[in-house]
Amino acid sequence: MRCPKCSCQDDKVIDSRSSKEGATIRRRRECTQCTHRFTTYEQIEYEPMMVIKRDGRREDFSKDKLIASLKRACQKRPVSEDSITSAVDRVEEYLAASCEREAASTVIGERVMRELRSMDQVAYVRFASIYRSFEEANDFVAEVVRLEALPPDDRRQMELLDEGDVDSSEKGTRKK
Repeated sequence: MRCPKCSCQDDKVIDSRSSKEGATIRRRRECTQCTHRFTTYEQIEYEPMMVIKRDGRREDFSKDKLIASLKRACQKRPVSEDSITSAVDRVEEYLAASCEREAASTVIGERVMRELRSMDQVAYVRFASIYRSFEEANDFVAEVVRLEALPPDDRRQMELLDEGDVDSSEKGTRKK
């Protein structure tokens, strides 16, 4: 690691700590030449993931695009940026663990909706309206009724309901 003060490449690690729920390692370093102390962060570098769109096109997975869509859904809602970033990190970790190098946009969308459902119900309905292409007021009402049918803190019931929506043997395809 190059010292930001004198550009020397010789340093020693003074302290290492896990941060962001173990996804990152924070290291305090000291330059052996000028004794300047600085901090570095290490994190897992995931293989590039491709997203298979509904029309069959493939494009690179963009964490920034996902963060922007969640921010749009959570606009003017009491949801912190840290909550949004954590949710996107969980979606990214899920995709890395469950998908090879490609993930269907439907899998990503359903996972995002699961995260939003536990964060903010209004943001969830906003996201669902775009993701599921609501065209009539009845679509909104049906989604709110579906949301209200579950107790707000019963995450396991929500997970079971979602598992029934997406066939795990065929990633990204919906059961009919």
